[in-house]
Amino acid sequence: MNLALSTASIFVPDHQQGDAAFSRVTHLGIGAHQDDLEFMAYHGIEACYRQPEKWFGGVTCTNGAGSARTGLYAQYSDQQMREVRRREQEQAAVVGEYAAMVQLDYPSSAMKDLSNNSPVEDLAAILEATRPEIVYTHNLADKHATHIAVTAAVLKALRTLPAETRPKQVLGCEVWRGLDWMLDSEKAVLNVSGRPNLAAAVGGIFDSQISGGKRYDLAVQGRCLSNATFFDSHSVDDAEQLWFAMDLTPLVTDPSLDPVEYTAGFIKRFEEDVRTAVGKYF
Repeated sequence: MNLALSTASIFVPDHQQGDAAFSRVTHLGIGAHQDDLEFMAYHGIEACYRQPEKWFGGVTCTNGAGSARTGLYAQYSDQQMREVRRREQEQAAVVGEYAAMVQLDYPSSAMKDLSNNSPVEDLAAILEATRPEIVYTHNLADKHATHIAVTAAVLKALRTLPAETRPKQVLGCEVWRGLDWMLDSEKAVLNVSGRPNLAAAVGGIFDSQISGGKRYDLAVQGRCLSNATFFDSHSVDDAEQLWFAMDLTPLVTDPSLDPVEYTAGFIKRFEEDVRTAVGKYF
């Protein structure tokens, strides 16, 4: 596979050779930063773990050089952080038994540069090689600009593929903004209760972030527990932990749809629901 940057990496934990490493992928996660996959796409990691007919593949688009840092990592240079974060991502791939882990190594600025089509071309090549059934990426209402840029690149890449090779489902997962505000009927609800030990293992590998100033591990578990508890006020919980996603599949099956209007539609319907609920009493 030819990727745009010579510094991009392809890591195959079980050393499967050639196209076989990619063609076996059934669930593909495409995230902006190292550790995004382990938090937002754990549903896919767990679904594939030690399942002979299912394999999780990962793509991280940026190089991690701009990461926040403190403590042990406070004096690390951007290049040192880049190396640490790449190694941590590969370690997560080993623990999670991924089919393959691709790191495109772009700076965040390159992902947000609309004149640079290389990320889209890289992602199209990966999608063509894997032809996954499910793709996990960021949601379009995320508040992190790089996350939105990555999702835009994913959608552009998917739209270039022949219809018959596109995934059956494309999910935009919550990270830098929860999706509890979406109407329950429109949420893609992902049960992530399975194997909490595995979730802790793959998420806890990213020491450069967790001990370096961000307790993502606790925050993610807290959101999962909160989502499950507050999902339905009139019944007992069916799952201990839930993660929410926005269904982006229609944007791929119908390329004529405007992603801006599609996303705004969720917000408008949420507003209408609130207005109706409050209006009953005033």
